[in-house]
Amino acid sequence: QATMRTNYFQLDGNDPKPRLSFKLDSSLVPGLPEPRPVFEIFVYSPRVEGIHLRGGKVARGGLRWSDRMEDFRTEVLGLMKAQKVKNVVIVPVGSKGGFVVKRPPPSAERDAVLQEGIACYHVFLRGLLDITDNLVAGKSVPPVDVVRRDGDDPYLVVAADKGTASFSDYANAVSKEYGFWLRDAFASGGSVGYDHKKMAITARGAWESVQRHFRELGLNTQEQDFTVVGIGDMSGDVFGNGMLLSRHIKLVAAADHRHIFIDPDPDPAASFAERERLFKLPRSSWADYDPKLISPGGGIYPRSAKSVKLSVQARAALGIEAETMTPLELIRALLLAPADLLYNGGIGTYVKGSQESNADVGDRANDAVRVNGADLRCRVVAEGGNLGLTQLGRIEFALKGGRINTDAIDNSAGVDCSDHEVNIKILLNLVIEEGLLTEDQRNQLLVEMTDDVAMLVLRDNYFQTQILSVTAARAKSMLDAQARYMQYLAKNGRLNRRIEYLPFEEQIAERKAAGIGLTTPEVAVLLAYSKMELFEIMLASDVPEDPYIRTALQRHFPQPLRTRFPDHIQRHPLRREIISTHVVNSMVNRVGPSFVHRLREETGAAAPDIVRAYIATREVFGLVPLWQTIEALDNQIADATQTAMVLECLRLVNRGTLWFLRHRDHLRDLAKTREHFRSSVDALADNLHEVVAAGYRAKLDEVMRRYSELGVPLPLVRRIAGLEELYSALDFVEVATDLDRPIALVAQVYFSLGGLLNLHWLGDQIEALKVETHWQGLARTALRDDLSNQARDLAAQVLRESPEQQDSQLLVAAWQARRVFHFDRYQQLLAEVRIATAADIAMLSVVLRELRGLA
Repeated sequence: QATMRTNYFQLDGNDPKPRLSFKLDSSLVPGLPEPRPVFEIFVYSPRVEGIHLRGGKVARGGLRWSDRMEDFRTEVLGLMKAQKVKNVVIVPVGSKGGFVVKRPPPSAERDAVLQEGIACYHVFLRGLLDITDNLVAGKSVPPVDVVRRDGDDPYLVVAADKGTASFSDYANAVSKEYGFWLRDAFASGGSVGYDHKKMAITARGAWESVQRHFRELGLNTQEQDFTVVGIGDMSGDVFGNGMLLSRHIKLVAAADHRHIFIDPDPDPAASFAERERLFKLPRSSWADYDPKLISPGGGIYPRSAKSVKLSVQARAALGIEAETMTPLELIRALLLAPADLLYNGGIGTYVKGSQESNADVGDRANDAVRVNGADLRCRVVAEGGNLGLTQLGRIEFALKGGRINTDAIDNSAGVDCSDHEVNIKILLNLVIEEGLLTEDQRNQLLVEMTDDVAMLVLRDNYFQTQILSVTAARAKSMLDAQARYMQYLAKNGRLNRRIEYLPFEEQIAERKAAGIGLTTPEVAVLLAYSKMELFEIMLASDVPEDPYIRTALQRHFPQPLRTRFPDHIQRHPLRREIISTHVVNSMVNRVGPSFVHRLREETGAAAPDIVRAYIATREVFGLVPLWQTIEALDNQIADATQTAMVLECLRLVNRGTLWFLRHRDHLRDLAKTREHFRSSVDALADNLHEVVAAGYRAKLDEVMRRYSELGVPLPLVRRIAGLEELYSALDFVEVATDLDRPIALVAQVYFSLGGLLNLHWLGDQIEALKVETHWQGLARTALRDDLSNQARDLAAQVLRESPEQQDSQLLVAAWQARRVFHFDRYQQLLAEVRIATAADIAMLSVVLRELRGLA
């Protein structure tokens, strides 16, 4: 009998909660004294970030909102936001759903509650598959009696999560019941799949973040003791596995929903063994910890206690003065302890921003223990669990110097492992259908590849944390490019900066003035959005069909599958999606989130061409083995030294990518391009010290000396020192090809001219130009390109004027003799610039014009 009234509110597009609101008018519902909304649906816009459901039921005297549903929708939205950015390392774009058991048995009937949950889960999944396309004989088949508003889309996978972590087999049984094409790849991690807890994969992924943070601080977690406080217990996957990943952990305190554990001065060896015992003990709790192994002043306290009396040792370890605390107060003190690491492996949000209220967080269960990010006293935070901190809490902690990423970075290994399992099973389904494997043989092969899969997954964790670290090292200089990229994403409806807590122009100006760039949690969000955008672009382009780029498909799979089933891999139903995901991740994890957008602005090139130019640069200069050599030095040299070498590589990547974008004919066939340039690049790298001018040789020697003193092996020192000049090889090869002259002679002429005209010094002055805005950056790039082009053209001119001469010194001398007036004029201007306090763009532009006149 009720009527439906619809109200539409168009708010500011950057408002965190613009909404479309449907209200059920209950004026005709008996028993209510006045019209009142019974049910509302809020939809975030301009792009749908999630759906907020606020449920209520009519009671005597009026409306009673359901707190349980409010908490449920808040949690689902939060998890979906985390999943959205976490899923950039995998093929599925990600969503988050959930179900509520509406009429559960009494909580005391544990088995009955479980069975009701399983039954509801079956209903939930059948509902999903009822409206999902199937794939039959390679063709999409829509569900019967379903009106579709979208195109074919048979790809739906289920990832286990809270409450359903052990339900994968139930999901796969429903898949089998429906004849769904994914079979037992529908839900990963079942009885025939990769058990995340046994693999410890999520914790191991988070530990990559932990090790990276501490390497930056000069501490080796695998060889040096460090203190830890945590949320969780040893029976949990993420916390339990995490606390077994180093024998040097000194777990000072931890808490879960049952107990608080305090060990003021733990013995690393003895406590490790006891944690390992608890991890293997089914359904263990902190109450099972041997009290004889706890250091003096420690203990295990139930959260149901009225108060806890704290020893002198416990107070010192937690950095507090109070002698007695309630359990809730003690947990707050634990979170704020002055430990090396705060490790979250539990459920709930424990840290917020100072400007946020507990109501903003939407996790009422932890309101009493929640603290502010600005008050944390640990050095590093690792988020093995989802939503342990709000984004504002992370940013606050990072701004005060703390080391932290985001939950989407730290615990992405779980979804990454599931994605590999699904893709492997889809591949092996093809093999089974052709009778090349039985199902039992497939299952055994899955087991045998466990370590291979883990290695592929952890590689993603390593690279994501690496690019965050490298970006942080140049945070201030990157701020303008990142700000422009955020503006672009927001303008195109891809990013709501308020929802993601990314700074606006006023805040960016404040950070510029303070000499501060984006924090790592903010860069992590931008990293994800760049991958999401580029994935869509790559998938819609012909990049996945490029024969050379398509080799990325093989690298996605473990080596045994590459060896045994290479042809089946090429026929994988998700091959384009896998290639796009792999290529985008491998590139963005090397160059950072704003790289492609910046080059689009500088050159006008489309993203697919930029990707091709990047890959051409990477392959021509052999950067992958070079990066691997640098990464092999983890914990052997200072992290800052490794980062400096990676930045040297990035400068070459930037210049090389720009070069190939200016010479796009080389992007048509990347295999041919690699073959055309690679041998000459390698030859120059081996002999660079011998062919450069004497002045530049001294600079090479200085760079080599500096890196050698920092402990870098000599072969790597030589390669890193020569990267700046190695870029010239691209021009050498082109000139040698055009003029049919030996590459060695071209190099000798090029470097002789460089020494004669002081081009290396001129290049250093261009690099030293102060760049604070986008346009200043464009101007510096233009000068750098102009200098490079002039050096190339002059070398070609010298060779062209004396086609029979094979002596580089005679070639250059003859060229100079024909240009005495212009040469003297150039040297005069250069001398004036050299005695100036600092060269500016105007002075350098005039010198480059005079250099051009020499031609």
